[in-house]
Amino acid sequence: MGSFIIYFAIIILIPLWAQMKVKSAYKKYSQVASSSQMRGAEVARKILNDNGLHHVGVEEARGFLSDHYDPRSKTVRLSSQNYHGHSVAAAAIAAHEVGHAIQDDQDYAFLRLRHTLVPVASLGSNFSWVLIMIGIFANLSGMLLLGIIFMAAAVVFQLVTLPVEFDASNRAMDLVVSAGVIRNDEERVTKKVLNAAALTYVAAAAVAVMELVRLVLIYTGMTREE
Repeated sequence: MGSFIIYFAIIILIPLWAQMKVKSAYKKYSQVASSSQMRGAEVARKILNDNGLHHVGVEEARGFLSDHYDPRSKTVRLSSQNYHGHSVAAAAIAAHEVGHAIQDDQDYAFLRLRHTLVPVASLGSNFSWVLIMIGIFANLSGMLLLGIIFMAAAVVFQLVTLPVEFDASNRAMDLVVSAGVIRNDEERVTKKVLNAAALTYVAAAAVAVMELVRLVLIYTGMTREE
């Protein structure tokens, strides 16, 4: 019983810790103005234009850190703080989302794979736990296995997301430097913002893998008893 409590504490604390790191880094560096004094929206527009992506739009989005790139409408959407902000954090996040737009334009393999996995991962996330709970409580190993398969699809999506996000962050560092958005002495701060954001994806993937392994062990034990 004690080991289960520790396990569930870990899978709850890891994402919380990652979120705290992101919010802490963002709060700190959103107060540090970039040397270029460009707003996040201006940073995104400049980098997009520099890379020939004049057709990609830049819009303001509601919500805190709701920044994302929408491949369907070819639009970079930045939260109000980053759309209007002149900080290093705003520049870093804007460049990161533009990195996704460039990935899309260049047909980046992992981004294509992630897009392909979206419907499967969505189905897995929505239905896997229903099947898993029925399988566990009704002692139906076949139902549990089906739930594990659905969940595995969602886990694969989480894992594929990692190279997509890390590549976008690497691109962001190169883009803000080449565009003259930040100076050399601001690179360290920019990396801290991007690394903190990447932690959330690492944490989510780690928790997903841990939970999948736990369920596989439960399934293995169940089949041995049959």
